[in-house]
Amino acid sequence: MHVKSGDKVIVISGKDKGKTGTILKAIPSKNRVVVEGVNIVKKHQKPTQDNPDGGILETEAAIHVSNVMHVDPESGERTRVRHEFKDGKKIRIAVKSGKEIK
Repeated sequence: MHVKSGDKVIVISGKDKGKTGTILKAIPSKNRVVVEGVNIVKKHQKPTQDNPDGGILETEAAIHVSNVMHVDPESGERTRVRHEFKDGKKIRIAVKSGKEIK
């Protein structure tokens, strides 16, 4: 996958197009990611000992990884990523600005 947990991304298609957020969880086996504040769904929760009131909870659901792109660390626009080797380590570089993605 071209993204990992903690990356800042922008949604490029779907109902939340244009929203930005941080990746909370990556699910490589299903090619999906959970992005903070994106794809909010309502989940009906029965009362339990942990949550005695139950009710309707709002939470983020996973979206397909092809619907997100990295955010350029310099300009804040969406960008593609290339890989380079620096001091024997593989690093990610934003194509638009040439800055390293951390």
